[in-house]
Amino acid sequence: MKIWLMLIVVLITGCSSKDRYIEWETQEPESFPKLTAIGYAPLDTQPAEAQSQKVLMAMQASKIAAYRELAEQVYGQQLSASSKVDDWMLTDDSIQASVTGVIRGAKVVKSYPAGDHYVTELELDFAQVWALYQQQNRPQKIKEITYF
Repeated sequence: MKIWLMLIVVLITGCSSKDRYIEWETQEPESFPKLTAIGYAPLDTQPAEAQSQKVLMAMQASKIAAYRELAEQVYGQQLSASSKVDDWMLTDDSIQASVTGVIRGAKVVKSYPAGDHYVTELELDFAQVWALYQQQNRPQKIKEITYF
């Protein structure tokens, strides 16, 4: 009899439902850092005939190098290394580095030739990153329905 009574109580209370709303909010940090990165590219080794084309290609390459440096600062760099020893002597040693990430909100501070290289300076202001994030990922209300 007790088992039937407990089963009825569980079934009655289990059929009730309640709706509730949860609002997710993100907190704004107290301060926002500014990161800087500098990219370099050689002018003479660019694969172009005309000097003006070499300059444009070096501009683009130095900008990409600066973005890579920013990504390394934000996301870190993944390293893979291996060494081979034969007869107690190091015969092969290799290391590979890679970085993966998305950089939004960076701006070019300066871009200029410096001797045989082209230089691009970037700045990433996390206040700008925060503003972009807030526009893209606004807090949403999630309706949670719980059935017992």
